Amino acid sequence: MEERLKKQLAFALEIDKEKNIFRQTHLSGHGRRENDAEHAWHMAVMAYLLREYANEEIDIAKVMLMCLIHDIVEIEAGDTYAYDTEGLATQKAREDAAKESLYGLLPEDQKRELSALFDEFEAYETAESKFAHAMDNLQPLLLNHSNGGGDWKEHGVTAAQVYGRQEKTRLGSQTLYKYIDSVLQEHIRKGILK
Repeated sequence: MEERLKKQLAFALEIDKEKNIFRQTHLSGHGRRENDAEHAWHMAVMAYLLREYANEEIDIAKVMLMCLIHDIVEIEAGDTYAYDTEGLATQKAREDAAKESLYGLLPEDQKRELSALFDEFEAYETAESKFAHAMDNLQPLLLNHSNGGGDWKEHGVTAAQVYGRQEKTRLGSQTLYKYIDSVLQEHIRKGILK
């Protein structure tokens, strides 16, 4: 088999492991915890559907690809819960090492391409990365809202913590942030978010 194809297929098989990385967020309807692959797929579809609410003109194909690849590194780095301050302190180092290892399975040109896309997502500077991050923040919030805020309750998450995370959503979409604010205000009124 040609070496290039061999590397591409090895990467394709390796990323199947993303289905085994479970997040803290539960599926809608009080289902089981979602896995990283489900999260990425859901974000990509949401990005396409909600693209009209981006603050700036975006390349939607690039946003969708960012959504699909942004958590591949968690195959080796593990999932870091959004409100785990200890885990967040080491997240970048763990994910950078995993990026080199996992994208290193690919032919050099594709390794550079996907690594650059991952780095762009993480840098939070382009219109595409800001909108992809808005999806990364909105998707679990939608699921948690559908479950009565159960994940927030389970982990004792405060309103200030959620607002701290969601504040960056404004950079990608003012419209979606307004929706998020209304959801958070509802959970504050209900006493779910202190």
